[in-house]
Amino acid sequence: MQPYAPAAASTRQPLDPPLALPGSSRGSDYAQLSRQIRQAGLMERRPGWYAWRIAVTVTLLAVGWAAFVIVGDSWWQLAVAAFLAVVFTQVGFLGHDAGHQQISGSRRVSQILGLLLGNLCIGMSYGWWVGKHNRHHAHPNTEGADPDIAVGALAFTADQAARSRGLARIFFRCQAYLFFPLLFAEGINLHVSSIRGLAARSARRRRSEAALLAAHFAGYFAIVFLMLPPVKAVVFIVIQQGLLGLYLGASFAPNHKGMPILDAACGSDFLRRQVLTSRNVNGGWLTDLALGGLNYQIEHHLFPSMPRPNLRRAVPLVREFCGQLELPYCQASLTASYAQALRHLDAIGKLAVSSSSGGGGGI
Repeated sequence: MQPYAPAAASTRQPLDPPLALPGSSRGSDYAQLSRQIRQAGLMERRPGWYAWRIAVTVTLLAVGWAAFVIVGDSWWQLAVAAFLAVVFTQVGFLGHDAGHQQISGSRRVSQILGLLLGNLCIGMSYGWWVGKHNRHHAHPNTEGADPDIAVGALAFTADQAARSRGLARIFFRCQAYLFFPLLFAEGINLHVSSIRGLAARSARRRRSEAALLAAHFAGYFAIVFLMLPPVKAVVFIVIQQGLLGLYLGASFAPNHKGMPILDAACGSDFLRRQVLTSRNVNGGWLTDLALGGLNYQIEHHLFPSMPRPNLRRAVPLVREFCGQLELPYCQASLTASYAQALRHLDAIGKLAVSSSSGGGGGI
């Protein structure tokens, strides 16, 4: 097996075609690592930890809405909006864990928790998100297969930039500068996508989801517009949903943005596909709390059902194993990970400029 160059994960230029990784000459690499992880007890559920975390988070959610009622008709509601945006995101992290069956090995229990946390508490469809997120986990950063890098408001691959036309091409040129401002719309985008995804599902499967989603929106808008004048109500919603989108987007951005893009037809094995496309974020307990465990993206992608509190303990085992295989294990500070992601978006955006100047099309 040819060793991978350690710098490949962070220095690959966007001009390169998507990577076609060679498969492992030892098909049991992942099995060996998985055995070590299980022997260390890292796949065992942590019901006590999750019971405490859910209780605290739901209590904070209740405190936030109680504060909203107490503050009443005041511009101090903007502080409440910021607080609720943070709590909504923490609820979303728990919904993410439920979707991966980290909290419970029971599919039914996980689904109930996901529906309550996602649909009812924060207004995001659990079923829609699980389907989309599972596709991402199966093919991370894989062109044509990972929905998280599908062309939309941003271009993530050279091909997407080269094929852009008109206003999209103009937009892509500035996408690195627009990335964080765009995240303010991500909360609304997730709500809209949830409703669209729910509408496309079978009636039998969407009934409970639709009821909980409707209950959330009815309660949310009722309390906001009953307690606040129209202008303050709208400003509250814009701030709360905008900061929710920013927090969520900023938590997911360091994970894969700026990492290698894989070719859809590549024959790489599971271990290499997950490790080479993921980036960990260095930090202590505060980083763990702020990013909901997503800072251990390599370990999470290798073992999606591993409970969040066990991810930190898995890092030394996974890092050492990757070192033995001469497989790059990418980790960076939070600011460095953002810088890498923005440099990637800027380089991709310049490809739209290049293709435009080459006479390949126009408005």
